[in-house]
Amino acid sequence: MTCPVPKDQQPLNEYIELKEAFFYRWAKLSRSQYLLILGRMWLGFTVVFAPVAMSIQSPSRHLWEFICVASVGGSVGLLFPTLLMLSGWNHVRQRLDSAKIFYEESGWYDGQTWEKPEADLAKDRLLVAYEIKPVMNRLQKTLLGIATFLVISLGLLNILG
Repeated sequence: MTCPVPKDQQPLNEYIELKEAFFYRWAKLSRSQYLLILGRMWLGFTVVFAPVAMSIQSPSRHLWEFICVASVGGSVGLLFPTLLMLSGWNHVRQRLDSAKIFYEESGWYDGQTWEKPEADLAKDRLLVAYEIKPVMNRLQKTLLGIATFLVISLGLLNILG
């Protein structure tokens, strides 16, 4: 039985597209490359948030408080791309893990559902277990790390302020 799902809506093709996409492929990089990108993004968000931090704490009088506020801004900024990556990977995981695939033939008004053959479902679930779940675990740990950093930074702000 041939698959009636259009090529661009087939879960395996969605996975390939996602893992090759400039933004989403970051989550599959080596640990050091991934952390380097996160660090650069955090630094970029921190620099962008610095003017706001200056209006809250003067760097000339309260340097450590200013650094903490700017760091909180950078961390909050880092939450959004991390959540976006997690959302994209989760979408593909759900499509691969599902026994039934919803697809659109020519537009939003004519959706259909296709049930995967057992062999395809088994292959897709192996892909989820060995390729996607590790990426999602990494992204979840990243979110936990960001949340921990935020709690520590806010606690430090309370102590300093």
